[in-house]
Amino acid sequence: MKIRFVDAPEVRYTKSGDTSIAYGVVGDGPFDLVFVNGWVLSALEYAWEGPAADFFRGLASFSRLILFDKRGTGLSDRAAGIPDLETRMDDIRAVMDAVGSKRAAIMGFSGGGPMIKLLAASYTL
Repeated sequence: MKIRFVDAPEVRYTKSGDTSIAYGVVGDGPFDLVFVNGWVLSALEYAWEGPAADFFRGLASFSRLILFDKRGTGLSDRAAGIPDLETRMDDIRAVMDAVGSKRAAIMGFSGGGPMIKLLAASYTL
């Protein structure tokens, strides 16, 4: 079964410092869920064309799922050098502000794990 690209969220952009961060929102559940990818090409562009789309649809079935491409990956601006965790955490906050999310559950894996731990330790979400 081929999953169609039309199910992908509309891609929008917000600024975090001087960097444009690509993000999308799907679902209209009772709470926000921010998903932070590990090192993948793009959650917004490619994941909706393969098996991961079912995973994201499942998450969006019970939440307002907030996805974004980390700086330097996918549709977000390329980074000069390797940004530190604080900068990446600020990117998450910029996306949350752009979508009007005051409080969210956060979920991440691989390279997203350290980012969400720092975010959870730094803010009450």
